[in-house]
Amino acid sequence: MSVKHEDGTGEGLLAEVRGLRVEIDGRVIVDGVAFRVLPGRVTALVGASGSGKTTTGLALLGEYPRGARVGGEVRVTTGGPVGYVPQHPASVLAPARRVDALLTDVARLRVRHLPRGERRAAARALVVRAAEDAQVEDPEVLLRRYPHELSGGQQQRVVLAQALLLGSRVVVADEPTTGQDSLTKRRVVEHLAALTARGIGVVLLSHDLEVVRALADEVLVMRAGRVVESGPAERLWATPRHAWTRELLAAEREVTSFDAGAARSRRPVVRVRGLVARHRGGSRSGPVVLRVPALDLRAGECLAVVGRSGSGKTTLARCLAGLHRDHDGEIRLDDTVVPRSLRRRTRAQLAAVQYVFQDARAAFDEHRPVVRQVARTAVRLRGADAGAAGREAVDVLARLGLPEELVRRRPGELSGGELQRAALARALLARPRVLLCDEITSGLDAVTRRDIMGTLTELVGERGDVALVLITHDLATAALAHRVAVLDAGEVVEQGSARQVLDDPRHPFTRALVGTAEPAART
Repeated sequence: MSVKHEDGTGEGLLAEVRGLRVEIDGRVIVDGVAFRVLPGRVTALVGASGSGKTTTGLALLGEYPRGARVGGEVRVTTGGPVGYVPQHPASVLAPARRVDALLTDVARLRVRHLPRGERRAAARALVVRAAEDAQVEDPEVLLRRYPHELSGGQQQRVVLAQALLLGSRVVVADEPTTGQDSLTKRRVVEHLAALTARGIGVVLLSHDLEVVRALADEVLVMRAGRVVESGPAERLWATPRHAWTRELLAAEREVTSFDAGAARSRRPVVRVRGLVARHRGGSRSGPVVLRVPALDLRAGECLAVVGRSGSGKTTLARCLAGLHRDHDGEIRLDDTVVPRSLRRRTRAQLAAVQYVFQDARAAFDEHRPVVRQVARTAVRLRGADAGAAGREAVDVLARLGLPEELVRRRPGELSGGELQRAALARALLARPRVLLCDEITSGLDAVTRRDIMGTLTELVGERGDVALVLITHDLATAALAHRVAVLDAGEVVEQGSARQVLDDPRHPFTRALVGTAEPAART
């Protein structure tokens, strides 16, 4: 089935989905979904990972999973392209081209009607304007970088700029605030609201119910490919009718904190001293992206690292994991200085420090079943027997809510949230001493996020010898930790107990971050 593009808006209708059904190998992914996209309105699709939100959103672009059987009707009446901001922005950014070149290619399509001598300046003006509208900070610097040199949040803003350059009347925003700090999240909310003020219809696919509350006019709650409840946002929040809707809303308020006193008397597992990280091959004259004079991680402790996108949070985790070798200073695991590069670390050191990436899809081989890739960790790093490793993988995956039938599929058949849980399972099979989790709850619905955090608190509490590092933009998640470290522009500006840092912040940046934790309400 293809998308029907029509000229004219017909009573203001921008797009419409009727009875959408998507089936793969006899398995129904989306079943009977219907909604309308109107000018200046936000239609939000919410639900658990794997509920069919992304498949439904991509239908507006005429894109479906390989081999899908599609029924129903998708109609776009604007005559123009539908803009798309994906959950994993790196997947649509060419890794070998600078950001400036990527955006300029799109801008040239908008100015090709101009005289040849005017096109270059006009395209540049469009790129700069789109970057500013998408909240790209310091665009003259960031636009000269390659996508891999940007944080996940920065990549998202670049992709949003691409969508804006297309001049689309309909924009599908797939988790646009995933991995964003509270300051940036507020601006993204304000910007999407500004798009609707210009008559653009937004289809918002989101797990972040606070963002949905701030933006949505109409909400569709999905589960297992079906819409179980829909209606005006105000009615749905006030009087949810379906049990799944009520569970989603209740899970927002359910939290499991780490034991406040568990790690106080334990020795550090990791000691960081004089860490100075750079880009560009480690040249001492290269730009410094992170400075950490001193940081300790104790067994049985959870440290939350918060800050804006690009502040150095992921760089810190990558240094600890041996993935960013361009740094000075010392990182000790127990009493041993570990090599900067993971290539020089022993098998025991590789197993001891495990990284769960923000973009879980990019961390899996698309051609092999998920369970085999998870089990491979135990074989490669612990020397486990293949059969025992497979059984252990199935057990750990099931504990994280992924049944055996699902994980025997290839990664392309799992949602982003399901792959995040599989990535966590893979790290756990190494039985690590240090677990680095980079925004692993940011793409999850409230119920799954609650369950994942429950699993992590049980892991830290039961084993007692694990140090957990949560890289997060979500201050509600950070509040569950023992300690919080705040990064701004590559510097640790504040660290201490979670209660002290978040309830009584001392540094101006921390106060600004805490003060904007709630997204701006729509006006």
